[in-house]
Amino acid sequence: MATFIAAAIQMRSSTDVLRNAALFENAVRDAVANGATYVQTPEMTGALVRDKAALRASLLPEESDAIALAAARLAGELGIHLHVGSTAIARTDGKVANRAFLFGPDGGRIATYDKIHMFDVDLDRGESWRESATYEPGTEAVVADLPFAKLGFAVCYDLRFPQLFRAEAMAGAEVLTVPAAFTRQTGEAHWHALLRARAIENGAWVIAAAQGGLHEDGRETFGHSLVVDPWGRIIAELNSDEPGILYAEIDTAAVAEARKKIPNLKNARDFKVATVTPVAERLRAAS
Repeated sequence: MATFIAAAIQMRSSTDVLRNAALFENAVRDAVANGATYVQTPEMTGALVRDKAALRASLLPEESDAIALAAARLAGELGIHLHVGSTAIARTDGKVANRAFLFGPDGGRIATYDKIHMFDVDLDRGESWRESATYEPGTEAVVADLPFAKLGFAVCYDLRFPQLFRAEAMAGAEVLTVPAAFTRQTGEAHWHALLRARAIENGAWVIAAAQGGLHEDGRETFGHSLVVDPWGRIIAELNSDEPGILYAEIDTAAVAEARKKIPNLKNARDFKVATVTPVAERLRAAS
């Protein structure tokens, strides 16, 4: 059991990676100056670029990426665990990853996670997204065993797939992370409910750093970075779409307490699904 101060940085990333990297560094330094030892940034910390050609032209491999390099340097200099929610990375096979990074107090990379579920949707008012046209989905869930907590990874649209979070909780995750760039339309409808549900059903903390506001590439994101405790209570929120830093004290003892009260991880059972057709329907189909 451990207690630590977490910071979730809410950003409004532009299309300029170097400009975002400078804002990212300033925010991380501010968070640490206010006591944070674990800092999380949102999805696409590096840049939000809707134009596919422009995005691909700006991509670099992990070892040259400005955000990854800055994060490693900052984590080592400040002696913290620094979680880049994600940034776009050029893979060695020519494809693109929406990749999260976690760096430790020595500046070393502890883990990476590639977003598994692609946001391929058609929303109201003509809003449409096809992430699979740009990004290669990840294939592996990740849990990092840190000195203060076991940390499970996810990115944005992954939030709608509870099986990912259940698998991480079953692997021991006490803190589930959901850095995101939720659209305003979907965020207003579902953001709070989904984050609380993932916390409740897994008896785990949820930390979600978000993008917020009207971005340079024309999209609007919801903001409202949140921290939810293992009982489903929102204990901290940036109640707007403005850039800022959210702080929360995380006590992993609350995980054991919630899972003792409602041991659904232990009580889960395998089952089959039976599809039943009424007799009248079967007779009609046979005639």
